Amino acid sequence: MSYIANTREQQAAMLRACGCATLDELFAVIPPELAPRSFNLPRPLSEPEVYERLERAAERNFAHLINFLGGGFYDHFIPAAVDALAARSEFSTAYTPYQPELSQGALQAIYEYQSQVARLTELPVANASVYDGGTALYEACQMALHATGRHRIIVDGGINPVYRKMLYSYTANLSIAFTETPVSPGPADRRQIFAALDDSTAAVILQNPNFFCVVDDHTDIVRHCHNRGVMVIQSVYPIALAAIKTPGEMGVDIATGEGQCLGMPLNFGGPYLGIMATTAALVRRLPGRIVGRTVDALGREAFVLTLQAREQHIRREKAASNICTNETLCAIRAHIYLSLLGRAGLRSVARLCRAKTEYAKQRFGQVRGVTVLDTGPTFNEFVLRVPMDAGDLAGMLVERGIAPGLPLGRFYPSMADCLLVAVTEKRTKHEIGIFAEALENALWR
Repeated sequence: MSYIANTREQQAAMLRACGCATLDELFAVIPPELAPRSFNLPRPLSEPEVYERLERAAERNFAHLINFLGGGFYDHFIPAAVDALAARSEFSTAYTPYQPELSQGALQAIYEYQSQVARLTELPVANASVYDGGTALYEACQMALHATGRHRIIVDGGINPVYRKMLYSYTANLSIAFTETPVSPGPADRRQIFAALDDSTAAVILQNPNFFCVVDDHTDIVRHCHNRGVMVIQSVYPIALAAIKTPGEMGVDIATGEGQCLGMPLNFGGPYLGIMATTAALVRRLPGRIVGRTVDALGREAFVLTLQAREQHIRREKAASNICTNETLCAIRAHIYLSLLGRAGLRSVARLCRAKTEYAKQRFGQVRGVTVLDTGPTFNEFVLRVPMDAGDLAGMLVERGIAPGLPLGRFYPSMADCLLVAVTEKRTKHEIGIFAEALENALWR
């Protein structure tokens, strides 16, 4: 009770206003399957007891697992300097610069981050980030809907199913029509996309590499869509952009992506980083904020919030979005990571990911009963078909110290025997060999 500002008398008054006599009566409307077992919480614990309980819980984590999980979030190496620099108090204590011009260091860091995202995507404008990759995709849809005045979005079947779920959840109460093309582990189905286009279509959403990590050149789709007045949104994997054709090269209107791979550890869903970049024509429709570089009255270089299209800064009805707070600290981590690696270093990471993935394909293809699906050129993931339920197999391999990948039956019932395996620069030939041997043992011994 010491942390609750309301007195018991005030709580009783609020309950009377709700027409309830007790707290239990107030919460009685919660269905039993959703309600906690009891609102009678256990006794308070001392600080040592809390530490002991948390340590016991932490021991249940499989920190020793060799990680081949992916599906949009990846186990990349993070240089120690990223943690050391991002932990400086100048960065780590600032949620967001509400008096921005007093925070020149933070503004410059964001400006440099924007510049790096623009170079990665080869699009001229990037914002100061949004929540995560799925939120960025939703924001891009809103941009396209407002810019075209149309109401329908075509979603390619190769879009990450987590992103699709977020997109449909965000828009459940909005007048937006979605058309989803059939799921295929291969490249985007041009025939299906082109057949779905009509005068009500605002945008087509693509992903490159797609959820199955198939690399595709969408230039022809972009050209066809633009001829119909339709925008193209492309979700990207930032590290892959060091090795594949960029959104800017393809003529894409809006690029989005999950920035977790740029210096953020895997962390049960976040905090992560939503990347957004676009053409100059759409700059005023970008959500969030954009930091610009100028000079002050004395001619000195200065950084300012050039655009602030969110409801905390401008009138709500004029805001591009009201859920687009930026992830400043995560964006700064990405900036530090990219600065440390540089152009050559990022290309080296991309080459290592691809080379080790090709080696893993060959190694796993030698395991009896296992098939590597030939879905086209891939980057750092691929699909394995196994002679049993992939979820059951994953459980067996976890017991052997391996997180073998993502069982696809969770999202696609027809692919219950398929496993999406990710390989980053951290995985070694030795670890890939351990996985292959464990896979064979689990299947046949």
